[in-house]
Order: sequence, then C-alpha cells, then structure tokens
Amino acid sequence: MSSLKKLAGQTAIYGVSTIVGRLLNYFLVPLYTYKFRDPKDFGINTEFYAYVSFLNIILTYGMETALFNFSVRESNKDKVYSTAFISLLSTSIAFLAGILIFSGSIANAINYANNSNFVVWVAIIIVSDAIAAIPFAKLREQGRAARFATLKAVNIFVNIGLNIFLIGFCKTEYENPASIWHNFASIFYKPEIGIGYVFLANMIANLVVAAMLIPEYLMVKWDFDFQLWKRMLRYALPLLIVGLAGMVNETFDRLLLKYMLKDHLSVADTMRQVGIYGACYKVSILMTVFVQAFRYAAEPFFFSHSKEHDAKFLYSSVMNYFVLACSFIFLVTMMNLPWIQLVFLSDNFRSGVGVIPILLIANLCLGVYFNLSIWYKLTNKTIYGAYLTIFGAVITLVLNFWWIPLIGYMGSAWATLICYASMAIISFMIGHKHYPVNYDFRRILGYFGLSLVLYFVGTLPPFHSGMVSVIFGNILVLVFIIVACIFEKDKIRGLLPKKAE
Repeated sequence: MSSLKKLAGQTAIYGVSTIVGRLLNYFLVPLYTYKFRDPKDFGINTEFYAYVSFLNIILTYGMETALFNFSVRESNKDKVYSTAFISLLSTSIAFLAGILIFSGSIANAINYANNSNFVVWVAIIIVSDAIAAIPFAKLREQGRAARFATLKAVNIFVNIGLNIFLIGFCKTEYENPASIWHNFASIFYKPEIGIGYVFLANMIANLVVAAMLIPEYLMVKWDFDFQLWKRMLRYALPLLIVGLAGMVNETFDRLLLKYMLKDHLSVADTMRQVGIYGACYKVSILMTVFVQAFRYAAEPFFFSHSKEHDAKFLYSSVMNYFVLACSFIFLVTMMNLPWIQLVFLSDNFRSGVGVIPILLIANLCLGVYFNLSIWYKLTNKTIYGAYLTIFGAVITLVLNFWWIPLIGYMGSAWATLICYASMAIISFMIGHKHYPVNYDFRRILGYFGLSLVLYFVGTLPPFHSGMVSVIFGNILVLVFIIVACIFEKDKIRGLLPKKAE
C-alpha cells in the first residue's frame, strides 16, 4: 500500500504541471475558437501539431525509456545520462539545420508557401522539446517530481500568458480601430500571422524552459560511451517504431482528413472539418491529461518495483485504480458536456461533439494498454511493443481510409476507439504468456460498465434537456462515487492515518 501511495503522490505532483497546467492550456481552446471563428484556422493549428507529435517521437527515438532501463542496470548512471543526452543533442542540431535550409521547400510541399516562418517556429519547438527530453527523464528517474513540475508549469504559464496577450488582447485591440490600445496592439499583432501566434508563443515558452534547464545541462559529463550507446539504441529503436505507430493511431487521422476530404470538399471546407474535429478532440482533455500524468509517474515506478516479490500484485492494483479513475472522468465529462461545450467551443465547432464520448473511451483504452505494456518492457521484449503498435496503426489506417470518405471525422473517432481497444486485448493475450499478471477484470469491467450504464441513463429523453440534464447527470456521478466507495472501503481504510492508541 505504501508503494501505491507513493505512485499516487507522484502522479499528483506531476499533475500540478501536467493536469492543472494542461487544463489551463486547454482553456486556450475557447480563446482560439472564439477569436478565430472560422474552423479552418484551428485546422491549421491541428495540422501542425500533428506534425509536431510525429517528429517529437523521431527526434527522441525511445531514449527516455532507455535511460530508465539502463540507469537501473548500469553502475555508472552519469555515463548513461551523458551518452543519451549527447545522442539526442547531435541529432537535434542536424535536424534543425536541415529545416532552416529547406524551410521554403517544406512550406510549399504542405501548401503553406506564404508561411514558411510557421515551419521554422515549429521546428524550434520540436528541437527544444527533444533536447529537454533527457534532462526531464533524468528528473523522473531521480524522483524529483517537484523540479519537473516547476519547469513544466513555467512552460505552460509562459505559453498561456503569451497567447492571452497576443491573441486575446492584441488581436482584439488591433481589430478595433477606435480602441486606445489599437496602435500599441499593432506593434505586436500582424493579421498575416494569425493562428501562427500559437506556434510563436509555444516556441518562446520552450526557449525560456531551455534556459532554466541549464543546471541539468551542466550535469552532463560529456562522456560518450559508444558501446553503451549501441546497446541503448538496440533497446530504444523498437520503441521508436512503437512511438511512430502510436502517433499514427493518435494523430494521423487529422492529416488523413486533410488529404482524403479534398476530393469531396474545397480546401477551406476540408480544413474546417479538421478544425472541428481537432477542437472537439481537445474536449476529451481530462482523460488525456490524466493518462499522460499517470504515464509520467508510472513508467519509472513500474521499473523501480519490478524486482519486488509482490510486483505483479502491485501492477494489478494499479490497473484497478486507473480504470476506476478513468471511468469517473468519463462520466463527469459526459454529464457536464452541455456547459463544457459552451465554454470550449464557439457555435461553429459544436457540430462535432458526437466524437467526444467515443474519444474519451478510446483514451481510457489507451491507458489500459499502457498499463498492460509493462510486460514487454520488463522482459526486454520491446519488439512486441512494435508489433502491437504497428497492428494498431494498420487498423487505424484501414478504418480511416474506409470510413473518412463515408462519415468524415466520425469515422476517425471510431477508428481510434477500435484501434486502442484491439491493442489492449491483444497485448493482454500475449503478455499473459510471457509475464502473467492476475488482473481483476471483474472489478475493472464492473467500474467501466457502471459508468457506461449511468451515462446512457443520463441521455434518456426525460432527463436530457438543459440544466435538468446537468443536475441529474451529476446525481448519477454521485451514485458512481458511492458505489466505488462501497467496493473500495477496505482500501480506503488502509489509506487513512491510523488512530493513536
């Protein structure tokens, strides 16, 4: 139980920067959807961040997980850290040089000939993320969650502040010639940049954090062990494949929407569909950021407890509480969707809210898969991770190619759900042979099933209208909490401080 408390505590600390910070960051979505009312502008934002997701995976090529693994196995942790950092630094510099040389050609190739600056700004975002990846992983490996959280929080708050200033204030005042702030705003806001200020703000925030990471950079001993690097690379490269295939599952649908709908819609209308889908995807924020915060805490946690005699029981318990938390998040989000969509989405984006419950469940399945995937990392069978994720990517591609021309972005949402659910099922079946863990599926499926039943009850016609639906929906959330407390009462007692005798 003390181990679970530690994991919960670290997840909570990471959540300060990841969950709370991302919540604040995602509250920029209404800023974008209300200030750039044409969904095609948000479509540009969605497309470029899809590229960012893919290139971040390529430029880190699994070295973060390799750092965790080899820091446990090698006696000289400083050499592991230096070797991993020098590797990423070298490849990142080479990548940035190539982008700076060919930015114009790249902008032409993706139909942004007039905005090659977007390509450069996004490249700097990607490179600064990659160079910071190993120092951040080292902080996680050392359990320095507070330092990690502080740096992430600074990044997010600088990003948010610049967005509010450049888009919320300067854009508003620039577009109002009668405003006393019009001339001041015109210094900073240029309409030809538009949604590009999102990238500019992100780039500046990343550079601020890069400066704050100087103490971690100074810890590098500049001791590059070529033999160690080759072993780390052999371990990491299958994870690169996992990561790339994972990004196909997670973000490739937005790129496919752009290129597969162009035969049926105009360029502007195609980007509007991408923007609507991307904005509604953001509304699944709570599930997404919880899974991400859990992953930050869980990966080093799983490795550090792998040699304990009760490790498998611990992994099973983690899965129970993870699904319980995700089921709760799903229910809370859906029961409050009537007002959440008003806050997040201007009226031009609300036609896409039908994807939200599908994507919430899809991300729950992704989190379950992440829990299950520990078997191939602990047994050094990372190639299975590649096989599983490629399997998921094939499902994603096939279903998107099939369904996008028929039902547009709804097809992308269903493809995402089927992909992640299939990966979780197959991972369990294979993993049970190599590293069997007795997961409590009766409890896991019970919590998830209860959340689905309560959700469908909340959508019944008598209760599905305005404020009544929100009030009744939150009563159903309370029912879920009560049921969970009844079934988990023994565990809850174990978490409470004991009375002094």
